[in-house]
Amino acid sequence: MYQKFDVVIVGAGGSGLMAAMQLPNASVAVLTKVYPTRSHTGAAQGGVAAALGNKEEDHWKWHMYDTVKGGDYLVDQTAAEVLAREAIDAVYELEHRGLPFNRTKDGRIDQRRFGGHTRNFGEGPVMRSCYAADRTGHMILQTMYQNAIKNQVRFFNEYLVLDLLINDGRACGVVAMEIRSGEIHTFHAKAVLFATGGYGRAWRVTSNAFACMGDGMAIAYRRGIPLQDMEMYQFHPTGLYKVGVLLSEAARGEGGKLLNGKGEYFMERYMPTMKDLAPRDIVSRCIIQEIKEGRGVKGNGIVGDDYVYLDVRHLGAKTIAEKLPDITDFARNYLGVEPLTEPVPIQPTAHYAMGGIPTDIDGRVVLDADWTPMPGFYAAGEVACVSVHGANRLGTNSLVDLIVFGRRAGKHMAKFIQENDFVPLPSEPEGFSRELVSRLLTSTGGESAANVRSTLQNEMNDKVYVEREEKGLRTALDTIDGLQDAYRRIQLQDKGKNFNTELMEAIELGFLLDCAEATVHGALARQESRGAHFRLDYPKRDDANWLKHTLAYRGSKAHDVRLEYKDVILIDDPIFKPKERKY
Repeated sequence: MYQKFDVVIVGAGGSGLMAAMQLPNASVAVLTKVYPTRSHTGAAQGGVAAALGNKEEDHWKWHMYDTVKGGDYLVDQTAAEVLAREAIDAVYELEHRGLPFNRTKDGRIDQRRFGGHTRNFGEGPVMRSCYAADRTGHMILQTMYQNAIKNQVRFFNEYLVLDLLINDGRACGVVAMEIRSGEIHTFHAKAVLFATGGYGRAWRVTSNAFACMGDGMAIAYRRGIPLQDMEMYQFHPTGLYKVGVLLSEAARGEGGKLLNGKGEYFMERYMPTMKDLAPRDIVSRCIIQEIKEGRGVKGNGIVGDDYVYLDVRHLGAKTIAEKLPDITDFARNYLGVEPLTEPVPIQPTAHYAMGGIPTDIDGRVVLDADWTPMPGFYAAGEVACVSVHGANRLGTNSLVDLIVFGRRAGKHMAKFIQENDFVPLPSEPEGFSRELVSRLLTSTGGESAANVRSTLQNEMNDKVYVEREEKGLRTALDTIDGLQDAYRRIQLQDKGKNFNTELMEAIELGFLLDCAEATVHGALARQESRGAHFRLDYPKRDDANWLKHTLAYRGSKAHDVRLEYKDVILIDDPIFKPKERKY
């Protein structure tokens, strides 16, 4: 089936819908493999950062500084300036569109502290996170979806995108499978935006929903577009033990503390200024260090199975009920722990991709170190790498990323579709997608997709985790190469078309393997420690050799990945010059 729109947006989360809100006069299709309000943006809990100064003095330049420093200086500083400056207007836009933020006594948007956000260039914590209890992402998603309906955006729910269509170097549409019927559909467009989220399901313990399988990254990667800084993957320090479900940083923003197996609040030993609100990469490593030195809480007696506690008991029932209702329910429902009277078992959980499809500050996808854009192709949100997060994303900056760069991409697309006409589709636009589906449905190779996925997740959790070293990374790479071969022999039990979730999961597994491949290649090559990428065999940051972005290109042969590099954009201001991170 063939359909034609000015703009096709893949993904109905925050960045996709924020872009759609900028296109009131265009024909817009939003393709999503889940119902829009189930998009993963809805899982974001703690808040969205903006230097409003409603509770105490704050400035956008302080926010920019925290973003650059928190990202361990792998941040493109011009993009960080855009993020911090435009966050203020973007938050007010959401407020005016109906988002129900928590309020101060005088009616302004309430704000609270969050990890890595400081006043006066690092002096101490600042209240910068605008929030709606601990379900801010949910409220953003609901508000945006209502506005998209008002703007008559056309939604194609439960469509799995399989391919990006390119003709004469320009993006011109996508091919998708309707999950309900198994039918293949072609969507022709002047502009395409990927807003498909991350790939946290490559790890065994993750905060990510089952839908976070790296779709957009892998599809672009297969079409010759590089993936940037994939080795920079964030592990959130407070995931529920073994389950991975996130306990928001908002808990620590409200005064919650981390407790080791001896009952000690240990973060003040490591980070005397920011303590429990240090950046996430640092807190995760501190937790691992406590466990390695025997001060964790003993799990099942298995190496690596220890954990620590998040303690909110001292906050009181009123604060917990008003400001942390969801995360405390998670502890009750998943672990049977009562946060009012018991500390909650937590461990670092795979959370967020700082890397992804490289873009400029207008969301345009770029193809190389020379910033060559692909006309008509845009990306925003976690799937993209405009490099405002560098080597480590600050808490609440993900929702800022969504609204600022989703908005910028939408505005740029509005101009692009006015100035450009449709380009023809390539010959046989559905050929690749139909072959992919047919191969999976007819394969008799005997391999199990579930076994391949489980092996991948265990290997990533064991060897591409908070701490890494060459031997483990090489082993992981060999394992992934073997899994890529095994994937070609996957055999499905369900050969039907209607709601074939086994087929869908097999396609998504291919996406995960491609993302994991690029991640491990980048991690093995980067012989330094920076942000979330901590190498035990190279424990120091090396700006002389590694202050640069990784670009991973998929090769023409199996297991062939080519790495190139591009410069980090720095500005001429001594306050932003790379220096040692101290808190």
